[in-house]
Amino acid sequence: MHTTIGILGGMGPLATVDFVKKIIGQTVAIQDQDHLPLLIHSVPQIPDRTACLMQNRESPLAALTKGLHTLVDAGVGCIAIPCNTAHYWHKDLARISPVPILHIARACSNQLAKDGVGTVGLMATDGTLKAGFYAGELSQHGIHLIDTPALLQQRVMEGIYRVKSGALEQGAIMLEDCLQKMLALGVERVILGCTEIPLALDSISSGLSHYGVDATGALARACVDWYQVNSHNQDVAA
Repeated sequence: MHTTIGILGGMGPLATVDFVKKIIGQTVAIQDQDHLPLLIHSVPQIPDRTACLMQNRESPLAALTKGLHTLVDAGVGCIAIPCNTAHYWHKDLARISPVPILHIARACSNQLAKDGVGTVGLMATDGTLKAGFYAGELSQHGIHLIDTPALLQQRVMEGIYRVKSGALEQGAIMLEDCLQKMLALGVERVILGCTEIPLALDSISSGLSHYGVDATGALARACVDWYQVNSHNQDVAA
């Protein structure tokens, strides 16, 4: 079995780089050869996921499928998608994929369950909220997801798109304020459910980051876990 992990990225480019750094950061290694083999498909031209879900714009599914086939044809053993909103199409992609596709919301929900968290907020795109897959995954563990007030959600979106436009510090300050307001609603933790959010907060060394659950980091951990299990199985079989 192939143990190279395919990364279906580019949504956005900074988030893909951040995801790879988090995989490396969570890998126990003393030499280059101890790190995970990765194949990165970073194509920013994939149509906007939120625009599709909220404004009936072009679907990204064809572009995601093309990227999936590129990775599979190159011989990857599993795939990770460092974009939360793109997981709306996870079932469609998993249906045609001969290799497993890790799920970012599932990885995040498993982490919250291990931590014994009961009530959470979610900072994410409008598309991710509409898709509803976080609520579905969290409910499997009995974790309650509160509704995000409309004005706060609008501010979250503004912050996310500031980051995507390259105004990293400005977007980070806006998102930190949103996180503070979310915590004031009485939740135990806040899921940072857009891959731009944790990298933005890290860029300003936000003192509130420890109240957030980094979905990107949870997916990176799932990649490391998958590799450890499957590389061990491969060694045993050999």
